[in-house]
Amino acid sequence: MPSLHMLLLPRLRCLSLLQRGWMGIDQLEQIHAQLITGGLNCRTAPSVMGKLVERYCAISTPDGLDHARLIFHHTEEPNVFILNVVIRCMPPEKAIVLFADATTNKDLVFDSYTYVYALGACARSSSSALLEGKQIHARIVKGGFTSDLIVQTTGMHFYARNGDISSARQMFDEMPLRSSASWNAMIMGYCWQRTKTKDHAKEALVLFCNLLLDGCMVKPTEITIVGALLACSHLGVLELGSCVHGYIQKTIYVPEDDVFIGTGMIDMYSKCGCLTSAVSVFKSMSEKNVLTWTAMMAGLAMHGRGKEALELLGAMEAQGTRPNAVTFTCLLFACCHAGLVEEGLRLFHTMSRDFGITPQIQHYGCVVDLLGRAGRLQEAYEFIIQMPVKPDAILWRSLLAACRVHGNVAMGEKVGKLLLQLQPGLLNKSFSACEDYIALSNVYALAERWGDVEMVRDVMKVKGIKTKPSWAVVHSL
Repeated sequence: MPSLHMLLLPRLRCLSLLQRGWMGIDQLEQIHAQLITGGLNCRTAPSVMGKLVERYCAISTPDGLDHARLIFHHTEEPNVFILNVVIRCMPPEKAIVLFADATTNKDLVFDSYTYVYALGACARSSSSALLEGKQIHARIVKGGFTSDLIVQTTGMHFYARNGDISSARQMFDEMPLRSSASWNAMIMGYCWQRTKTKDHAKEALVLFCNLLLDGCMVKPTEITIVGALLACSHLGVLELGSCVHGYIQKTIYVPEDDVFIGTGMIDMYSKCGCLTSAVSVFKSMSEKNVLTWTAMMAGLAMHGRGKEALELLGAMEAQGTRPNAVTFTCLLFACCHAGLVEEGLRLFHTMSRDFGITPQIQHYGCVVDLLGRAGRLQEAYEFIIQMPVKPDAILWRSLLAACRVHGNVAMGEKVGKLLLQLQPGLLNKSFSACEDYIALSNVYALAERWGDVEMVRDVMKVKGIKTKPSWAVVHSL
């Protein structure tokens, strides 16, 4: 009978290899082969196989993901531990599909981690996974996991991320006990919403106040503070932001020593119109990351101080922090609003040449806006035509608006017709479709081409596109 040492040696050797630095698919396959020849599998060595699955998924290639999936599917007996590892490590969309497949195996009994990882995948999915997440939530209720604090908190996070904030709040209100993570998920959930932003920001601040007045053992964390600052940013109310700042100073949090809270304060003060305080916080911070520098650049940009924002790029590099794609978006935005056309064009070209950052659609949009504001409409048009990525409607709308401002009817007509060709159907009745037709009509009106104005209106009637009514409140003096 082999000794305990002989039984443990193969798995310890393989586990040691798996804990090394980056490995390619060939190296992982060699370790996998050693495990198989050593008689190790998901039943006899689940921790080692779980680590192997993690490394396969970390490669992020189709081959690596296929190997990870095959390890689970070829397990002789259902193994929820391996399933959990695969769901946790796979890209969200693939993890959701794998969980759905696993539900057909009646011998596989899910645990709380399975639901946490599956709901987490639904929350991280690039496309809406609201239906899939609701189905998982139904299984959670049926399986009796509603009292699990981590499962419930993950469920709140999922609903908030997918825009169903009312369901997230219902789960929060029904929780008998709440952790700091539960409060954070709900507060940040309100801040993530893209509709009724101010209403949700108010709810986030009400929750923050409730937490402070709750009298329970749960204390605000770094994430709680950042959420409160973000809510103040959405509301744009300086007095509320100053109150949160005062709370920070009276607690264990020192803004100068906490890079995330300091960055949140820079963002809050900038959006509340107090750039002086934002700069003061920025200068007092002992540590700055790329988010900090970018937040300060964005603050300067929105206050029209484009040259100062550009100067920060050099200071940022001097301190050893590399800019990212968002940094360049903020800098290009700064150039747009400060009229720094040549500086903006140079900046755009340095992105890929000096920093290895491939321009994305928002960067192209900033350049089009930059040229359009300067009246260089033909140059902007040629820039769009020569783009390596397909231009979207937002770019064409930006140029069309510039054509109207500068009175270039010929270019406006050309751009307007191109924009209408992007409409996805003859009966498109969306608000954006209505805006596009109205914009083209306004270009014709600028040239007093009333026949063409009437023609555009007739096309809108045929396609069933109606103008949206608006209203305004007039206050008496």
